[in-house]
Amino acid sequence: MKILVVGGAGYIGSHMVKMLHDLGNQVITFDNLSSGFRDAVLGGEFVQGDLADIPTIDKVFQQYQPDAVMHFASYIQVGESVQHPDKYYLNNFTNTLNLLNVMVKHDVKSFIFSSTAAVFGEPEYVPIDEAHPKAPLNPYGRSKWMVEQVLADYERAYGLKSVCLRYFNAAGADPSALLGERHEPETHLIPLVLQAISGKRPHISVFGRDYDTPDGTCIRDYIHIVDLCSAHLLALKQLTVDGVSKRFNLGNGAGFSVQEVISVAEQVTGKKVKVIDAPRRDGDPARLVADATLAKRTLGWAPVYTDLATIIKHAWAWETKVR
Repeated sequence: MKILVVGGAGYIGSHMVKMLHDLGNQVITFDNLSSGFRDAVLGGEFVQGDLADIPTIDKVFQQYQPDAVMHFASYIQVGESVQHPDKYYLNNFTNTLNLLNVMVKHDVKSFIFSSTAAVFGEPEYVPIDEAHPKAPLNPYGRSKWMVEQVLADYERAYGLKSVCLRYFNAAGADPSALLGERHEPETHLIPLVLQAISGKRPHISVFGRDYDTPDGTCIRDYIHIVDLCSAHLLALKQLTVDGVSKRFNLGNGAGFSVQEVISVAEQVTGKKVKVIDAPRRDGDPARLVADATLAKRTLGWAPVYTDLATIIKHAWAWETKVR
């Protein structure tokens, strides 16, 4: 297949590009490099462009005539979205409309969307399944939920089919350490812990130890980046075969606490990390864990790297490589 990967120079997108290319697909990466890296695109064609630039998007579709589109080009920082909602609605929502409109113009009807667990808001129950109420708490989550609703409208009006994949915490790195997590600034727990261990940061902060969890720290659902990409691949295959739009939650279904992540990282690296206890952050639920039963049953998705130590081992191999 010819697949356009929008945001393919970022963390998740670059791993997706590598997987698609390794499997023999023709891949076109479209990225403005605002947060991605050109050297992270390990195959296929690369076009530097912005989703705000409709003529450039149109030119890409004219030149490459993709069979399907995977969309990863979103801003992802919750706190920043609260401070600068304009930035998030413009890029995550309006610019996605630009992309969808060009798809409709060129009759490209297969769309895989990188959504988020943030569409659910404060969890009413865990693990969280697809039927859980959608009540996003911040502009980031709302921008993603708005796109999901637009996709339902575009299917009714234009026949554009989509799969929205709502994942919880992408983690880890390519097992061969060719790719890994590079965010500026970094906000994800596992790389923050490993950067504290490697000396890039003075310490790691634990925000609250009085939650209703076994060790008092928040529990989150970490899914290995390779397993995440394999779910995207399976979703695309199913979409192109049966043409039925779907929504799936992706996670390991268990969850690991902040303290577990720190302890396992110390075991994997053989090094200690300086930990500073800090007050709770507003809006941090005690548990965020996915129920991925539907994805496993419908797509035949079977995560391979479910062990926290393996996830951290791969992330550490990348961290030591780029240090």
